[in-house]
Amino acid sequence: MSLIRLRTFMEVYRQRSISGAARTLNLTQPAVSQHISGLEVAVGRPLFERLAHGVQPTVVADDLAADIGDKLDAAESALASARARSMDVSGTLQLIGHADFMAEKLAGELLPLLENGIRVHMHTGDGPLVAQMVSEGHCDLGITAHPVTDSRLKSEVIFTDRVLAVASPQVAQRLNQSADFTAALLNEPLLAYNLELSLTASWLEKNRIRHPSLLPAMVGQDLRGQRTLLCKGFGWSVMPEFLCQPQILQGELMPLNAPVGDITIRYSLIWQPGSLRQPRIAHARQTLLWQMANLHPHSE
Repeated sequence: MSLIRLRTFMEVYRQRSISGAARTLNLTQPAVSQHISGLEVAVGRPLFERLAHGVQPTVVADDLAADIGDKLDAAESALASARARSMDVSGTLQLIGHADFMAEKLAGELLPLLENGIRVHMHTGDGPLVAQMVSEGHCDLGITAHPVTDSRLKSEVIFTDRVLAVASPQVAQRLNQSADFTAALLNEPLLAYNLELSLTASWLEKNRIRHPSLLPAMVGQDLRGQRTLLCKGFGWSVMPEFLCQPQILQGELMPLNAPVGDITIRYSLIWQPGSLRQPRIAHARQTLLWQMANLHPHSE
């Protein structure tokens, strides 16, 4: 079985579409159909059921994809990385992620890419937007703290951190010393990431604090804004430790006493497997994984 036929098969399998695979691979639809037909002859069984809109994999296709999918991705990534080391990888990398993480954790790790002549365009958005922009091909790599559920995407955890509830020392001491911590906390203004309380709700649930009607005083998808207000003595919030540890050390913020314990947040680098055929993207992905693993090791 040729590598190009297997590559075509994986694209059709992931996209459930011959036309979609053709666009991704820069092939004609007849060429993609020919690759699949040739592979079906080699396997001796049909791989896809042709539908009015797209294709449906057979059991044989499911087994083949399970056997070769990750191996093919790894082989193509290795080949692209090898090409990148021996050729010019300059060009533009479209990168999207959470604004506060990109600014305070990732920006410094882009230096090797910039020194190699790669121009980086940084975009910001919440988890669903990050996944959408990468899966639709508008961005090359994404960084998200949300679970990756899109089967078209691959991911790898690059940073893990504790999530703390914090406030100014004055507010924190008042809450920590309250006879009824839960009531006092829920009566204090909350500054949150979003209206769904994606971070706050997890921390509250871990600490067995019911919050049926909790409405934040402010929401914003860059927690540095909440951090500024907290340092001015207003309200409380929940955020990753990397965003508040310097302020805690300086006495501007103070952790709240978690009745049960704190939670964990995991940031993942995400990409389309097929995009690693481009040396620039493969090189950027590997560089960021290496940079984050060596400079900011994560732990469970």
